[in-house]
Amino acid sequence: MKIGILKELKNGEKRVAISPKIVKSLIDKGFECFVEENAGILAQFTNSDFEESGAKIKTNNEIFELADILVKINPFEKEEIQMLKDGQITISQLFHLSNTDRIEEMTKKGVSAFSLDAMPRISRAQDMDVLSSQNNLAGYKSVILGANEIPKIFPLMMTAAGTITPARVLIFGVGVAGLQAIATAKRLGAIVEATDIRKETKEQTESLGGKFISVENNENEGNSVYAKEASDEYKQKQKEAVEESLFKADLVITTAQVPGRKAPILITKNQVEKMKNGAVIIDLAAEQGGNCGYSKLDEIVIVNGVKIIGISMSPVSVSYNASELFGKNVFNFLVHLTDENGFKWELDEEITDGTLITHKNQIRKH
Repeated sequence: MKIGILKELKNGEKRVAISPKIVKSLIDKGFECFVEENAGILAQFTNSDFEESGAKIKTNNEIFELADILVKINPFEKEEIQMLKDGQITISQLFHLSNTDRIEEMTKKGVSAFSLDAMPRISRAQDMDVLSSQNNLAGYKSVILGANEIPKIFPLMMTAAGTITPARVLIFGVGVAGLQAIATAKRLGAIVEATDIRKETKEQTESLGGKFISVENNENEGNSVYAKEASDEYKQKQKEAVEESLFKADLVITTAQVPGRKAPILITKNQVEKMKNGAVIIDLAAEQGGNCGYSKLDEIVIVNGVKIIGISMSPVSVSYNASELFGKNVFNFLVHLTDENGFKWELDEEITDGTLITHKNQIRKH
């Protein structure tokens, strides 16, 4: 089967969906790879790097014409959707509940569209989970960004002029991004607190040197390694439990995302207005609506001296590593979906069923 790797059109995007290393792995599996000219240049992958891995460099129009499978990171833009052909397969993040108009157009085109952000959050899908791989980097970069934005240094420092007290960091969500944020903030010397709906994350937080803010909850126990969407009752309990820490925090990082759905509001507008002057909120869920009531995607909003940074693209600043990890997720996903005869189309299988949004002119997921 022929795979087309597209250049990202989203403004500010520096990643590419598949790196040269992964191209070689795909070719070893029997795929033929076409890469759009200069698709990886902002991630430090040149056209010659891809050619040395066995890919063929093509124009945008040629790839849409030749490829059986089209792969990219961000949702397909309207001009790209118009170029799709009946029967083609697309693999990307779609955020289908927020992009219903695009999904309808892809359905009309007869495209089988897989959405990587809808990957079931189960153990056997972890090596295909782009949210996890990219959020690991996002957690690290969010702390670095926050350290640059707050008007304080992170560590305790003894000087001849007096003692500088350490900054206070509060993290919502102890998933992949949250754990990396805890570890990074602690290494930089901050006082770190965190909260999460899952009881088992208390031990993980404490193992990294953070303090866990416990919220009584029995609704999210089970076999999933990921958090589920919280009830309104739990959200209210969490709000009350974390307010003392929230109002003292210098840096707040929110990471809570629910696949295929709008991100939950964890910090209300009213709470922001009570936070200390100079505090910074880094909202990593901004692309899904944000965990803060004031968040706006890729914008900085200042309210009563509190800076809210709605960001979805922290991995962009480490685009080389982010592209390699994203590509490995796609490779694992393709291996799962295919065999020597092509796509298996096991529509009842959990991973296939969860990620296949449109198929045979029908929308499968609403």
